[in-house]
Amino acid sequence: MRPPALAPPGTAPTGPARPRRLRGLPDEPPARRPLRSQADTEAEQLLRRTAQCLLGEVDSLARELVAMITEREPAYRPAAIGPEELHLEVRTSLESSVRTLMDPAAGWEAARRCSWHIGALRAQRELPLDALLHAFRLGGGLVWRRLVETATLREPDRAHLLLHSASGIWSFVDEHSDLITEAYRAVESQTAREHRERAHAMVQSLLDGTTRIADLATVAAALDLPEHGRYVVAALAAPDGPLLRPRPAEPPADPPPGVRIVRHGGTDREYALVLLDERTEPASLAAHLPTRQAMRVGIGQVVGELSDLGAARRAADVALRTCTADGDVALLHERLPAALVVSLPDLGAALVARALGPVLDLDHQDRECLLSTLAVWLDSAGSAQRAGSRLYCHRNTVLNRLRRYEQLSGRSLNHPRDLVELSLALDAHRLLSA
Repeated sequence: MRPPALAPPGTAPTGPARPRRLRGLPDEPPARRPLRSQADTEAEQLLRRTAQCLLGEVDSLARELVAMITEREPAYRPAAIGPEELHLEVRTSLESSVRTLMDPAAGWEAARRCSWHIGALRAQRELPLDALLHAFRLGGGLVWRRLVETATLREPDRAHLLLHSASGIWSFVDEHSDLITEAYRAVESQTAREHRERAHAMVQSLLDGTTRIADLATVAAALDLPEHGRYVVAALAAPDGPLLRPRPAEPPADPPPGVRIVRHGGTDREYALVLLDERTEPASLAAHLPTRQAMRVGIGQVVGELSDLGAARRAADVALRTCTADGDVALLHERLPAALVVSLPDLGAALVARALGPVLDLDHQDRECLLSTLAVWLDSAGSAQRAGSRLYCHRNTVLNRLRRYEQLSGRSLNHPRDLVELSLALDAHRLLSA
């Protein structure tokens, strides 16, 4: 005794026309090589004769199955799927399955392609997968029931032989359920990837400032962002040098309610597009950004329109360039002098030559000593006492170094304009040389 020969032999498949493969989808996977049929010839022939009778009743079978599906699965109601479309799909599936029972060699591949097509199409239409699988199993149950009824009516003395075919028929249903699921998941994965790529391109266009005004409403709706709001952009770059003791980055704190962060990976840095609420200020963002250890962060100014994100991104890039150490977080509005010199590097270099040229001509030790004294003295609000404490030297030593700078440069540290130029020149030297 052998179950029905549902597996095709090595001959080329023939049969009804295959459904057109959905554009952009991969071909269905190759069939698993099934076991050879063990059904006896008499049971096998009965199955084929009975299936031949069902083939002539495919239209009535399809109508019955459509009625069952629409009654038991709300997802298939006419509002979601048109009755003509559903009837054609059900009829095609039933016919391909019945032809496979009649002649496995001719119908096997066509049936697989039909099931793959249905799974992919319903995923594109966003029909729930459990509803789709339930409908397919309803079809399997209906075919089996009609096979038994037909055999009992036409050949009552032999109808019991169909029991030898039951295992093979339900294995067919299980395999095609798996195939439908695989096609459905493939489309889901492809759709999700396309949505991510589309969203990435939209965010890139916003950050580049190339989004057309006519497309702004569409982009805002697709990204679920308002056209008008408090926006800021953060630019994040990896550390300049290797980390001696790398450690996993701590997860960022959850942003406050009403704050939304959209991450965007670039070629040499990452960006975070941030929608702020009315209470949150850019200075508090660093704790909520998903950064790796010791990343440098530049945060630009707040803008009020989605269309202004190009300017906000450029401001974040400038702020990032003012970072002087790994792990530094730069707010543009706090570093405007430094932002000026990195934005105009040629003028910054000219300012360095004008205010620090003679100092830079000194040997390395003298040059670094004088530069650090000037920087610490400025950071100490012009107090030689505090600068000396930070430099571990006497205040008179600080004053002597300041007088030496005045002698070398011909400038006066009591003159406000000279102080401004010195401060800008020190920023420019530190940032541009880095």
